[in-house]
Amino acid sequence: MTAPLHPVITVFERSPDRGKGLARDMRVRWALEETGQAYEVRLVSFSAMKEPAHRALHPFGQIPTYEQGTLALFESGAIVYHIAASHAGLLPDDAQARARAITWMFAALNTVEPPVLDLQTIRFQERDRSWYAERLPLVEERIRQRLSDLADRLGSADWLDGAFSAGDLLMVSVLLRLKASGLLDEFSNLAAYVARGEARPAYRRAFAAQLALFNRGESGA
Repeated sequence: MTAPLHPVITVFERSPDRGKGLARDMRVRWALEETGQAYEVRLVSFSAMKEPAHRALHPFGQIPTYEQGTLALFESGAIVYHIAASHAGLLPDDAQARARAITWMFAALNTVEPPVLDLQTIRFQERDRSWYAERLPLVEERIRQRLSDLADRLGSADWLDGAFSAGDLLMVSVLLRLKASGLLDEFSNLAAYVARGEARPAYRRAFAAQLALFNRGESGA
């Protein structure tokens, strides 16, 4: 069998976000669209994600994975970095600006995303626990502090450090998880920042592709 010419990414066969663009393959799709790279998708069911064949690609049995030739990667941040480092469009040419963009990639995933994920865990998995009412405001306040710091740094700029970069791509992807909570609306410049990310043509193409896949699964096609 001939190997695919384009990268292959794994995505949920039935995404739990119901087509809202929150699954982590969205970040990879967006990066590929920003850099003008064609790609293919392979659908993976929840049960198949835990099977040896998929765990050979992703040892924790999650998505997305990325395969091109003999290269196989997992973790959305690492995949986005590989795409950005391999193709023009997501990292500046200037060495110092490039380093700052990479710093923002780490900040999105290591500093901003953890409390955001905590909030999702609390709301969807711990609502019936005895500690829910006490723990929820603590996590929300932690998120507000992160958002306040980020809002102060962004100020009136369009993007975090000059032109749009992979740092913005990951940061917007993380902040999108807060839209339903109302927390993002407390910081008008961050809400506008996320809206600018969503308005990018590459984002719209990636979102449409993910939504079409979800709709196809819902219709049974």
